[in-house]
Amino acid sequence: MYTEIILEHYKNPANFGSLPNATVESYDENPICGDKIKMQLKVNQNKIRDVRFDGDGCAICIAAASMLTSHIKGMKLSDVKKLSKKDVFKLLGIELTPIRIKCALLSLKVLKMALVSYLSEKRNTDWNSL
Repeated sequence: MYTEIILEHYKNPANFGSLPNATVESYDENPICGDKIKMQLKVNQNKIRDVRFDGDGCAICIAAASMLTSHIKGMKLSDVKKLSKKDVFKLLGIELTPIRIKCALLSLKVLKMALVSYLSEKRNTDWNSL
């Protein structure tokens, strides 16, 4: 059912673990199937300089997080904001059943939550420095 690439990312996920001195982190879970993802970003000069994720989940969830974190390294925040579910589906390269869509998109949701948190904190810091 799963391609070899997805199984490889599941067994040996890229960017798995903790990121010391992360600029921002976010966490969410999918209570229906038990997937849990925490993502940490290091942001500098409006780019993602480094990223790590941690958590438990099915093969689709972990593979999607592995592929997505590899994809966004070095990316401008303005480009990260534009990422959509279609981008995640393209990274995975397989048709997903309706129940697996939430598994595949959890890491994108956590990434977007981290981005919103970072941008709102930055905005508050910029505002307070006036």
